[in-house]
Amino acid sequence: MTQTASIWLVLVLAFCAANLPFLTQRLLGVLPLAKGKNLAIRLGELALLYLLVGGIGLLLEKRAGQIVAQGWEFYAITGALFLVFAFPGFVWRYLHKPRH
Repeated sequence: MTQTASIWLVLVLAFCAANLPFLTQRLLGVLPLAKGKNLAIRLGELALLYLLVGGIGLLLEKRAGQIVAQGWEFYAITGALFLVFAFPGFVWRYLHKPRH
């Protein structure tokens, strides 16, 4: 897999993972919850998915053979980008009013 393909794969995975907590009532899209999910559970799930996508990105970077040490700035920017990616799902879940 080329570096360009790896980058696009991580971006698409990040977009899908960031919206997953808001698109389903299941925990991580798999485990059903009896009472559904509230915002706190969705934010916790969002943080877990951020770490999962980051781990996949790290594996792809290691496979390419060029691991680069990152400072706090990198994690602040990628965390903010992950939240921006989650915006469509958040709007759909909490702000969208269906027409009758």
